[in-house]
Amino acid sequence: MESDEVIRRGKAVLEAEASAIATLIDRLDATFADVACRLLECSGRVITTGVGKAGAIARKVAATLASTGTPALFLHPADGVHGDLGVVTGADIVIAFSYSGESDEVSRILPTLRRIGCPLVAVSGHPDSTLGRAADAVLDVSVAGEACPLGLAPTASTTAMLAIGDALAIAAMEARGFTRDDFARNHPAGALGRRLTLRVSDVMRTGTQIAIVEQHATLHDTLFEITRAGAGAAFVVDGTGRIAGILTDGDVRRALLKDPDALKLPAGQLMNTRPLAITGDPLAAEALAILEESERRPGEAPVLDAEGRPVGCIMLKDLLRSGIV
Repeated sequence: MESDEVIRRGKAVLEAEASAIATLIDRLDATFADVACRLLECSGRVITTGVGKAGAIARKVAATLASTGTPALFLHPADGVHGDLGVVTGADIVIAFSYSGESDEVSRILPTLRRIGCPLVAVSGHPDSTLGRAADAVLDVSVAGEACPLGLAPTASTTAMLAIGDALAIAAMEARGFTRDDFARNHPAGALGRRLTLRVSDVMRTGTQIAIVEQHATLHDTLFEITRAGAGAAFVVDGTGRIAGILTDGDVRRALLKDPDALKLPAGQLMNTRPLAITGDPLAAEALAILEESERRPGEAPVLDAEGRPVGCIMLKDLLRSGIV
C-alpha cells in the first residue's frame, strides 16, 4: 500500500472517531447529570462491566474513576455468573458497557443485579436493547458507523464509550472537589507520582554538601569552601545569616583571569547580589520549572527559609535524576 493511501486511511479513522465524540456533546442531557449525581451520592462503589472491546473500555473507565476520587472496580460478567457477583451490594452502582446491549455475558448477570437492587446504568448504542430496558438510566453512545471499513471492528463505538466514561469521571471529580493533593495520594509511584509528591526538601543538598561563606571571606577561602562541599557555588550571607548573594566557581575563575591577585578580594565584592533562589518547600517539579525558565539557566540555587537564610541547595542535575521528568 502506498504511504499516501495509508495516511488517507488513518485520517479517515480519526475523522470518524472525532465525529463520534462530537455527536455526544449535543446528546448530553439531564440523564448524564443524573448519572453523575448518582456517582457522587453512591455510598458503595462503582462497578463497571462489559465483555470484549467494551469490557476493555469498562476496565479503563473503572481505573479513571478510582484515580479521580470515585471508588470503582471492574467485574467481568463471565466471572460474575461464577461467583464474583458477590462483590456487588445494594449500595453500589453498576455501569454496564455493551454497544449492542445484547451481549450474552452481560445479559446473564442482569437478573441477579435486579435482585441485589443496585442502580444499573447502561452505556449502549441501543437504548431499546435488553440491557437498555433493564437499566435505570441509559447513556446513548450510538454512532453513525464504525471507522473500520468493514463496519465490523468496534472503533468509533468504543471511542464514544471511552469518551462518555471520561466525561463522567471528570464531572464527578470536579463536583467532588478533588484536588491535586488527593490525586497525588492515588498516584504515589512513577514519574507522575513523583511530580505530585516529591518536594524540594526531599532532593536538596544540606549540611556539609553546601558552601556558605560570609561577605568578608576571601575568594581564596570561598574557593576552598566550594571545593570542600563538592558544589558549584557558595552562598554568601550577611551578619544575620541571610542570603546576600551567590558566587560561583566560574565567577572566581573569571576574576582570576582579570586579576591574578583576586584571591585576596572579599566574596561580597564579586558576588551576584540578585541570585535565583527557591523559598520554602515547593514541589521539586516547580523548582525544576523555575531553574529551566530562568534566562540565566543556573545549575543550582539556594533554598531559603522564611527568614531568607539558606537551608539547602537545589541542583538541576539532582532534580533531573529524581525521576520527575
